[in-house]
Amino acid sequence: MDSLCIVMPAYNEKDNIEGVIKTWYPVLQDKADNSRLIIADGGSQDETHDILLKLKKEYPKLEIVSDTLKQHGPKVIALYKYAISMGADFVFQTDSDGQTNPKEFADFWDDRHTYSGQFGNRTVRGDGKGRAFVEKVVCMLLRLYYGVRIPDANAPFRLMNVDVLKKYINMFDEDYNLPNIMLTTFWVYFKEEATFKEISFKPRTAGKNSVNFRKIFKIGIKALTDFKILKKRMKEYNK
Repeated sequence: MDSLCIVMPAYNEKDNIEGVIKTWYPVLQDKADNSRLIIADGGSQDETHDILLKLKKEYPKLEIVSDTLKQHGPKVIALYKYAISMGADFVFQTDSDGQTNPKEFADFWDDRHTYSGQFGNRTVRGDGKGRAFVEKVVCMLLRLYYGVRIPDANAPFRLMNVDVLKKYINMFDEDYNLPNIMLTTFWVYFKEEATFKEISFKPRTAGKNSVNFRKIFKIGIKALTDFKILKKRMKEYNK
């Protein structure tokens, strides 16, 4: 049996976190005993952590990682490294806001030995046209910088083979903001076995997105510099 770590960053998700865990936890059934659902809630200023501690008594395979930076990107990097340290065979990342559907996971799991990286493609997005436009701009920049064609670079619905993830995770500084975008890019650029599958993406039903368009703009400006740095690292990796 293959082991699976489902990893989720969380920040001030008190209104969503319990429902998300209850719907995603059953995915661990029929997986190896060391499979886990791992939440990183570092920096949360609401009751998210207290709720997680309560839920851990009910869900023994729930792990809580709180000693991370509060930003989404650094949490994702820390979660991937945590899953690697646990000896997982596969790692699946989604978010803790309830916008993704656990019922769509089975198709990804069935193809885990066919593709080393499976990435969601949000053809219809419930989080608004503005964010869909930002994603299109990101994919355009990735094509210009790296020559890769990617339909959705940042979807929080991705199943990755840990052995392949190990090859690229250390390219990032620990405080890097856009690891998922670049991991998708690495998979395509280095011609790993990758596929993009259409997924649904619901609007938030509770809580507030901590990343507004002002923050997105700031992250985007910094990303242009980061892209150049990572492109250099990629060329060195290719030697």
